[in-house]
Amino acid sequence: MSAGTAPGRPRAGVGGWATARALCVLAPNASPMTLDGTNTWIVAEPDSPLAVVIDPGPLDEGHLSRVVDAAEQAGKRVALTLLTHGHPDHAEGAARFAELTRTPVRALDPALRLGDEGLAAGDTVTTGGLELQVVATPGHTADSLSFLLPADAAVLTGDTVLGRGTTVVAHPDGRLGDYLDSLRRLQALTVDGGVDTVLPGHGPVLGDARGAVEFYLAHRAHRLAQVETAVESGLRTPAEVVARVYADVDRALWPAAELSVRAQLDYLREHGLIELP
Repeated sequence: MSAGTAPGRPRAGVGGWATARALCVLAPNASPMTLDGTNTWIVAEPDSPLAVVIDPGPLDEGHLSRVVDAAEQAGKRVALTLLTHGHPDHAEGAARFAELTRTPVRALDPALRLGDEGLAAGDTVTTGGLELQVVATPGHTADSLSFLLPADAAVLTGDTVLGRGTTVVAHPDGRLGDYLDSLRRLQALTVDGGVDTVLPGHGPVLGDARGAVEFYLAHRAHRLAQVETAVESGLRTPAEVVARVYADVDRALWPAAELSVRAQLDYLREHGLIELP
């Protein structure tokens, strides 16, 4: 189920400009978990020769070369690489991409950085006149970040909000309480910050950012209630809960669903709503 609509869905390879400043290059790693593949984003001011790349994606030489070529064809030179988080489908190719472009890599996790500078919540990244504001959005993973692009009223969300379906809370690194706080933080950007577009790490662009985030919050509340009910009915293991609560979901996604269930069970225990060992 999609959380919104796509005003310019990227096709395989290089898509059109999703906004005036954001161009998507789609990695060839489609799967049930990655949807159409990883969205690598090239962002730049229209009149600037410099660009920032967000999430180079997997270690795929063809894809990394296409990203460089797409930037050059747009009249841009990649000057900086940013990571939303460290999962391989977003970050595995970062070191090689840094070699190709001779750029630093900035990330929240020091282990992923190449260069002297990292990233932290509240940072503002400026390159070639482009401004990106770093938003802490942990929950999918502990190191998950989003990037606010104020000039386009858009936010690049990595895996925190996807263009289709919902994301996994990757227990134990990901925590549901953190994830709900992150969704509320993004919701505030759509209500008070004027953000109307989501540029996700997978799937199509979402033109109703507020609707997408509110869908995610409602979905999480619904799933949490289902998990609580399943435990109250006598189910005890995460696998048992998945089979009940996610019965209508493709079984290929059940291992990911079990991670989310483990995160939900932790959340319910921490809030005194269930008693399980």
